[in-house]
Amino acid sequence: MRFQGATVTLKVLSRPAVESAMDAEWWRGAVIYQVYPRSFADSNGDGVGDLPGITARLEHIASLGVDAIWLSPFFKSPMKDFGYDVSDYLDVDPIFGTLADFDRLIEKAHGLGLKVIIDQVFSHTSDEHAWFEASRQDRTNPYADWYVWADAKPDGSPPSNWQSVFGGPAWTWDARRGQYYMHNFLASQPQLNVHAPAVQDALLASAKFWIDRGVEGFRFDAINFSMHDPDLTDNPPLPPGGKRTRPFDFQDKIHNQSHADIPAFLSRLRALTDAHGGRFSVAEVGGDHADREMKLFTAGEDRLNSAYGFLYLYADRLTAEMVREGAAMWMGGDGEGWPSWTFSNHDAPRAVSRWAEGRDRKAFAEMALLLLVALRGNVFVYQGEELGLPQAHVPFERLQDPEAITNWPQTLGRDGARTPMPWVSTAPNAGFSAVEPWLPVDPVHLPLAVDAQEADPASTLHVARRLIALRRAYRALRTGGVSFVETNTPLLIFERGEGSDALLCVFNLSHEPVAWSLPGGWAVVESVNLTEDGVVPACGGLMAQRV
Repeated sequence: MRFQGATVTLKVLSRPAVESAMDAEWWRGAVIYQVYPRSFADSNGDGVGDLPGITARLEHIASLGVDAIWLSPFFKSPMKDFGYDVSDYLDVDPIFGTLADFDRLIEKAHGLGLKVIIDQVFSHTSDEHAWFEASRQDRTNPYADWYVWADAKPDGSPPSNWQSVFGGPAWTWDARRGQYYMHNFLASQPQLNVHAPAVQDALLASAKFWIDRGVEGFRFDAINFSMHDPDLTDNPPLPPGGKRTRPFDFQDKIHNQSHADIPAFLSRLRALTDAHGGRFSVAEVGGDHADREMKLFTAGEDRLNSAYGFLYLYADRLTAEMVREGAAMWMGGDGEGWPSWTFSNHDAPRAVSRWAEGRDRKAFAEMALLLLVALRGNVFVYQGEELGLPQAHVPFERLQDPEAITNWPQTLGRDGARTPMPWVSTAPNAGFSAVEPWLPVDPVHLPLAVDAQEADPASTLHVARRLIALRRAYRALRTGGVSFVETNTPLLIFERGEGSDALLCVFNLSHEPVAWSLPGGWAVVESVNLTEDGVVPACGGLMAQRV
């Protein structure tokens, strides 16, 4: 037996056959492709990606075999945090197009068999939102308590010691009300008072608006920031140690976020999604207590379907211990929610650059994709991950990310993961735009462009399609359990599923080849970077089924 590609014929079910075999929980075990609209495709020559550009490129996404797309925010916004500062939940920002453009995107996506998930930013708005403009006028208007307002301390200092994620106090003085308002992120992102029933009702109405336009699910951004301690209790300090580049990193954030009333609000969201055909809901949960909160926010049948955190996204190295840690969080106990995983997204440096550590980047990218599709849970593939894109270099003078600019050079920031998608290797701006884009195209990305990889049968793009098809073909990968195999080698070995349906998954995450032979009774159905019997090279991986 030689580990040169698949050694057993893989029967890939057609999309209709798979969908007819799936129950109403289409999302369980799904592969979801994240689109960052500003950087996917520019249709109108202004240097910024838009909804018509996404629509024009949907065939590429569908060709990967994914189940759904997740669109980062495209709502009306002053773009101080690039769409995560929403000024109108019910409209498309003109830079991205119109509501009619969104409707066309939905129609085409559905025609291609793709479901559509969108971001909902329910912890804060832009300071240009009509709700905040009304709220800040005085203390008695109908929107007065829609945001978190508080009096100054007797000495004029902020009401608590809370710090913002992007640096500095989480409070800004507003002379009109003679009070401070709270913001966990930028000062231009005032904190909604989600404790207020009227605010909850308005947020639910905005989600219903998009359900009526055809979306199948929501990613709830920073949902553990959605409620605060109304007593404004100071946060305690964290114990010494750990990486600290911002004042935010010094505190145990137990009072400005993660309030005990959040799950009740999530139950209201779940009731809404269940009332409309079981739409998918996934929480983004970061922070020091993310493990506990992800479980809490998805427990039982009346909270969100799934959650993901930053276990992999901010990790400097990919290790077997990390994979075991992630799996141990979600073992499938009674009443437990369903996990989601991602190695790269718009908020973190690309995984290839964080994890390759001098190894062949193409080989590493393909092994990482095989590992991602082997994990128990849903998996998110970030745009360009199917191409094996490394983190782009963005010079300081071209930075756009407020976090990167504020904390330069201690943090890499997010811009290097947000640069334009390379479509055509020989075209100006890699075919993303006819003009200079909002972030520069890194020349390193040009030979990895979609057209170049389409022409190369051995490219990462073709491998990505093969691996996603593998996940669709084997129910054990979509919904089966996971159990780890003890080994006296550096290999990561685990089984997905049970009995005759089980798949054996083997990965060499180290930097050196490892001597290892496939046990009897197993036959390889997929492999990456394996060419020699009895050896698993660095960045080598395989899956095998029982025979």
